[in-house]
Formats: sequence, C-alpha cells, structure tokens
Amino acid sequence: MKLLQILCVVLLGVLIGLPFLQVIMRDVFGSAIVGLEELTRFMLICTVFVAYPLVVMRDENIVMGELRGALPDKLRRGLDLGIALLSVAACGLIAGVTAMSISDNMNNATPTLGIPFWVFLGACFVGFAGACLIHVLHLRRAPKHDTVTL
Repeated sequence: MKLLQILCVVLLGVLIGLPFLQVIMRDVFGSAIVGLEELTRFMLICTVFVAYPLVVMRDENIVMGELRGALPDKLRRGLDLGIALLSVAACGLIAGVTAMSISDNMNNATPTLGIPFWVFLGACFVGFAGACLIHVLHLRRAPKHDTVTL
C-alpha cells in the first residue's frame, strides 16, 4: 500500500505540474506545449483509478450512514454482506472487461501524443483489481465505522 500511496502522490504532483507548466510556457514564453492538455486529461484518469483501492482500503467511500444506522443490527449486517458481494462482483467484472479491452487495444494510441491506450486502461485495471481484492478482504472482516456519511 505504501508503494501505491507514493505512486498516487507522484501522479497528483504531475497532474498539478503539467497545467502549471503549460500556463508558464504560454504566458511567459508565448509558446504552448502541444499535447499537454491531452496528457493532463489522461493523468487525471490514471490518478483517479490508481487511488481507488486506497479509498476502499481506508473505508473512505461515500455511504448512506443514516439509512444504515436506522436499520436493525441483523438487517444491517445482511446489507453489509450484500454490498461487499456486489462490490466484489462489480470491481471484478470491470477489471476483467478492462483486461479484455487492453488486449483489444494494444496498438491504439492517443491522437496527439501517441501514448498507448494500454497505459490508461492499465491504470483502470490496477484500480479495480486492487479494489476487488480489498472488497474480498472486507468479506473476511467487517469494515470500520462509516467515515463519510451523506
């Protein structure tokens, strides 16, 4: 997890640095860097997907705490189990579909910079496969108290 945290910090730093660099290049030097906006968009995609397992691991996902809190204990435990099973299924399905999409798009690349699509699809796969694994672990132990309520 520490390596994933470091990777997320690096991705976030790059995500912040790229538009800053573009503004400096455009406003100070009068010459924008071609394709930097495209790279920034794809860095956002990578950052979101790679960070998703960390959100799940720390139980920081948004929940409807008031509704769950109003349920009787037995029903709430059943709901938690159902949510965990559906989360495993959804994340596993998305990771599987993403893996198939990677194999189908090995030769495709972004229009301006030519960055291979598998890089970004790989971030999606890592995020959802990691989240799936964490949801499986949540089946073995109940998540902590809800940290974010809506």
